[in-house]
Amino acid sequence: MSIIHGWGKRRDRSRQVMDVKAVEKGERTERKVKYAMISEYGLQMYLLIAACISIIVLTVLLVNVALNGMERLNPNLFFNYASSIPEEAGMRAAILGSIYTVGLAIAIALPLGIAAGLYLNEYGGSSTVSRLVYATLANLAGVPSVIFGLVALSFLAYTLGMGRSIIVGAIALAFLVLPLITVTTIESARMVPSTHRLAAYALGARKYQVVFNVVMPQILPTALTSSILALSRAMGEAAPILVISGLIFIRRDPLSIFDEFTVMPLQIYNWVSRPQEAFIELSASGIIVLLTILITLNVVAIYLRNRLQKRIVE
Repeated sequence: MSIIHGWGKRRDRSRQVMDVKAVEKGERTERKVKYAMISEYGLQMYLLIAACISIIVLTVLLVNVALNGMERLNPNLFFNYASSIPEEAGMRAAILGSIYTVGLAIAIALPLGIAAGLYLNEYGGSSTVSRLVYATLANLAGVPSVIFGLVALSFLAYTLGMGRSIIVGAIALAFLVLPLITVTTIESARMVPSTHRLAAYALGARKYQVVFNVVMPQILPTALTSSILALSRAMGEAAPILVISGLIFIRRDPLSIFDEFTVMPLQIYNWVSRPQEAFIELSASGIIVLLTILITLNVVAIYLRNRLQKRIVE
């Protein structure tokens, strides 16, 4: 009986210990849940405050620009050349220079970026060279834009004797946005289901037919969207063009890709650097024009993406 009684006491103590541990475990779990809820609420509040501050600051800046620049939005801004007289000053040469430079840059970067992305994903496989090229492209996306301008100025303008011309600026901008287009193309091609490729192979298609008829249509919306966003970035870049063209005073239209040029960001910077109030207002008008072009490009990118995606689904 004593043995049974002792075993019963030990069992009761073990139950008590288990109950205590269960209570402690429940309390720890409850504390973790409370901590997670507090952390989630704190993160939400932090993100909300950060978003509100960003929106308020951006709104104040846009309203300030609009109030200062609306009075100077007139035909002279678009059809007149740069001038030392504020009432006669315009940014025609800068607008044309931006259009020519950025348009030529996209014409160079878009086919090269899509072709490089398709080759690395469809033909390169997981080889060491492909991984090295992909890592290099990803790192190039973080290189300061002024480096591209310095390289283009040193090699193309001076070494090859192409001068401070439109083609040099276009090549610099093309290689500036090339990593973005290439990486986006690779990621888009990776999202194409492998079953689509296998089905094409089962029907007797060759590799190039699979790439052009199966993969290409599915990545085209994302590729075009990335190219337009890259165009928007190139349109607003000032550092590489400042290195290549400099703050030169141009009062004529560019007639060839080897002419000197200026772009809208440089023209705006030139006006901002002047002390007269009228030039400050002109710079605000130029900012409005540049923002309008950039917003239009982004709207076009969204429209093309949605339209092409609907066609692919259909």
